[in-house]
Amino acid sequence: MVTFSIAARCPRTGQLGVGALTARPAVGKLVAHVQSGGGAVATQATPNPFLAYDGLPLLREGRAPRDVLTELLARDPGREVRQVGMVDHQGRSHAFTGSRTVEWAGHHTGPGYAVQGNRLVGPETLAEIVRVFEESRELDLAERLVLAIEAGEEAGGDRHGARSATVTVSCDQPYPLWDMRVDDAEHPARELRRLYGVFREEVFPTIQRLPTREDPMGEGARQALG
Repeated sequence: MVTFSIAARCPRTGQLGVGALTARPAVGKLVAHVQSGGGAVATQATPNPFLAYDGLPLLREGRAPRDVLTELLARDPGREVRQVGMVDHQGRSHAFTGSRTVEWAGHHTGPGYAVQGNRLVGPETLAEIVRVFEESRELDLAERLVLAIEAGEEAGGDRHGARSATVTVSCDQPYPLWDMRVDDAEHPARELRRLYGVFREEVFPTIQRLPTREDPMGEGARQALG
């Protein structure tokens, strides 16, 4: 499954995130995995969640994404139908596309990001995602990921259309800073853009006032207690 995804780190804030869009439902549930202090992993085509669940703790230990993926894929008998992108908390990235993923399939990595796609109209989809992501460095990571998804869809995206989209971003706490999921929609990228506005205005301020490891009360409780 999956059309395309991007796993990324913001060098300015240290935030880690994944954005993805596909022609099937629930891409956020199946593809996007982010761990504060560890990294971001997108596992797709024929997904293997253990590439993320086993990989993120190794990234947290300081292992490089290339080494982690090499180790995990070596013991995955289904690797030739897998596709995975991985970025660690230092911004190192690596990706893999199995030889039996659906054409057109491929990936592109750079400092702080890994972009991958399958069943695309062609490599121009990934090229446009990379261009938009690299040219939006001044924006926060969540908005950059939304822009990347919009760019990928406008550049052709999945040959079978789109149905679900997701953006999830973590910062320095165990819970996500952003977690937006469009599980079943006629225009998922458009709906994701709408949700981004809702989250920015109504949800993100609440998350900023939650308790943290450093502040167990949290600003929300502090304000409520007067």
